Amino acid sequence: MIEAARAEQAELLGDLHARAFDKGWSASEIAKLMENTAVFALISRGADAQGFVMAWAAAGDAELLTVAVVPEARRKGVGASLVTSAGVAALVRGAASMHLEVAEDNAAARALYAKLGYEEAGRRHAYYAGEGGSVDAIVMHRTLPRPVV
Repeated sequence: MIEAARAEQAELLGDLHARAFDKGWSASEIAKLMENTAVFALISRGADAQGFVMAWAAAGDAELLTVAVVPEARRKGVGASLVTSAGVAALVRGAASMHLEVAEDNAAARALYAKLGYEEAGRRHAYYAGEGGSVDAIVMHRTLPRPVV
């Protein structure tokens, strides 16, 4: 089940982010982002919280800020559900398109985004710092589908 996350859940979101990434965002960083009225977060729950997506939507555009899925819930459709739900939420907020940045070496995430209709739109050289050096960010974009009236 996908549901809206509230600022009061920043601690839970921080825990999920820490489990999903080597360098996760803290609860205070997440809470600070959620102070912005353009930012929204959605959480996926099964028996327990499995992951979340955070995005913003403003002026007809939207951006995925993070998609965090805990290791035991990966490759089960959680990420796809979160990204798709974020697109719907952005569309409801007036966005016509959505973009994101993903590490060039994150093949699984890049494949997921491509499967969901995102196309490569650019590159940010040495955007992510890593233990083995920096990694480029691939900028991806998609037009959000408009409902047929």
